[in-house]
Amino acid sequence: MTKLQNLPATTGVRRFFLVAVGCLALGGCTLAPAYHRPDAPIPNIYAARANGTEAPEMVAWKQFFTDPGMQACIELALENNRDLRVALLNIEKTRQQYRIQRADLLPTVNAVGSHTSQRVPSDMSQLPSQDAYISRQYTASLGFSGYELDLFGRVRSLTEAALEGYYSVEMDGDTARLSLVAETAALYLQLVADQELLDITEATYQNRKQQLALVERQAAVGTASELALNQAKSAFEEARIFLAQYKTKVGQDENYLSLLLGGASLPPEVKIPRRLADVALLQDVPEGMPSTLLERRPDIRSAEYRLKAANANIGAARANFFPSISITGSIGSLTPEYDNLFTGSARTWTFMPQVYLPIFDTGRNIARLGVSEAERDIAVASYEKTIQSAFREVADALVQRENIGEQLKAETERLAAATRTYTLAGHRYSAGIDNMLTLLDAQRTLYGAEQSYIGTRLLREGNALTLYKALGGGWY
Repeated sequence: MTKLQNLPATTGVRRFFLVAVGCLALGGCTLAPAYHRPDAPIPNIYAARANGTEAPEMVAWKQFFTDPGMQACIELALENNRDLRVALLNIEKTRQQYRIQRADLLPTVNAVGSHTSQRVPSDMSQLPSQDAYISRQYTASLGFSGYELDLFGRVRSLTEAALEGYYSVEMDGDTARLSLVAETAALYLQLVADQELLDITEATYQNRKQQLALVERQAAVGTASELALNQAKSAFEEARIFLAQYKTKVGQDENYLSLLLGGASLPPEVKIPRRLADVALLQDVPEGMPSTLLERRPDIRSAEYRLKAANANIGAARANFFPSISITGSIGSLTPEYDNLFTGSARTWTFMPQVYLPIFDTGRNIARLGVSEAERDIAVASYEKTIQSAFREVADALVQRENIGEQLKAETERLAAATRTYTLAGHRYSAGIDNMLTLLDAQRTLYGAEQSYIGTRLLREGNALTLYKALGGGWY
């Protein structure tokens, strides 16, 4: 017998636990390359006219969206929207997947109990009488199987990649939340604008209906021509078409808003305004913001976490070139009689280390390393493209903001002029100076100016909303 076989049972148990603790203490450094964040491939600032003052603190969504009705819609959407719920459940799923991967850093300890009964025939009997007999064996053990000693950091690298993947999905959830807030606010504004246009169209429709009735009475007594009658009918039917279109738009807006709110209804005390002028204005963005603000965007942070995960996978691929050691061990009892299963004389233990050394794999490990390095390079390019796309979104919105004030001012003057023209045309038509065609042209001009003015006001609010979303939900 060897010295190991002659060890007392208590010494064997002690040796087993010492080996197990030593296995847990072993852990090599990871072979993943050191991570360095790529330089952002964009200019340092958005605008050259930075005023050098300190930037304001980040604006929470309730501070940015101050309209009570809009706040109520956003709160309901965040609570009930199904797309957001799916995104949050994906975060939980990824978190559990990371926990599964992290569990490989420690051995899985299991308790096993078994009983085996076997009838031995007489021709194979080992009894002196050579009679058949029943052999029984009872076992109870506690141990682990196939635990890999992470000497070269393969398991650590895979765990790190899983953790970065979890962070990435978490940022995707933040992106979904930010998009939902922005989409709900945008639809709220669109609904108000379409409702205002519907009211204007309804007023235009009623006005042209009255004009048609007047011309029909005039035509009946011969004071209006057939041309004037047909012009009035055409204008009336045009308004009727517009009215049906805006009723459809408002209905579709309400249905879409209900979908975003997850089917929830607004409280009775919350009323959605019917004019954009009654909606609290969104906050404007200060000038001279640094491009480093983009690092706050959840989609950019998600792309960087994916890059870190790809970087960690390189460490796991490199570790495949080195030997791997796995250990199986257990302590327990082994006895042919159940009554003696838990006595000291039945104690047993096993310890089985195994070394795996790659020698020739036809280039499989080299190819796996090449794949992981290519995935890392793809992640770098994707990260840089995400930053560039984000920069363009903000830059485009800022360019629009530079001109939208002048555009809105022009639209205001145009609407005032069209209103005065329509008023004068009405007086001249009543006095018999101008015909119906002049009045209808003035009315169409006014209606178009009202539509354009509301559209520009909506554009101004949409521009502020775009900047809010493009800057990750606020600014520092």
